[in-house]
Amino acid sequence: MSKIAGNEIRPGTLVQHDGGLWIAVKTQAVKPGKGGAYNQVEFKNIINGTKLNERFRSDQTVEEIYLEKKDFQFLYASGDTLTFMDTDTYDQIELNAEFVGDQAQFLQDGMKVLVQTYEGKPIGIKLPLQVTLEVTEADPVLKGGTAAPSYKGAVLENGMKIQVPPFINPGTKIIVSTEDGTYVRRAE
Repeated sequence: MSKIAGNEIRPGTLVQHDGGLWIAVKTQAVKPGKGGAYNQVEFKNIINGTKLNERFRSDQTVEEIYLEKKDFQFLYASGDTLTFMDTDTYDQIELNAEFVGDQAQFLQDGMKVLVQTYEGKPIGIKLPLQVTLEVTEADPVLKGGTAAPSYKGAVLENGMKIQVPPFINPGTKIIVSTEDGTYVRRAE
């Protein structure tokens, strides 16, 4: 860990402050007409998601934190527990599905993910930006009535419902964004 001056905090900087781990979301350098300049920082707690606004003068310091990032492989889900394996040491960790959040529906056997840890404790997970899934059901195309591009409902192999272009049929493999769950393109 290293100390940095309060005016060096930028968006994305991870710091230890007031007994918690915070990531800077927004920063603004303020130079008032009276008094000293300061850095107005909006923080988000990376453990519980609470927000905090703080002012830092250049003579104030904070501890900058560096997260350890390791490659893990998704093995299987058992109820609300997701099991991952460290690709270097083959150690296994179990994470609650709530920890992964909505992205848990995109996990596939053998998928490589990036787990961010602090002092050995997992605090974040990153999935690939896109996954390939098969369409199991697709609504029929409604003919006529519009010249604008239209979408229809579809159900994917993981049970997720999304909107797809009219040319997508059951059995087609498509690429889906893991960030927002939207259709990207047809898979080759």
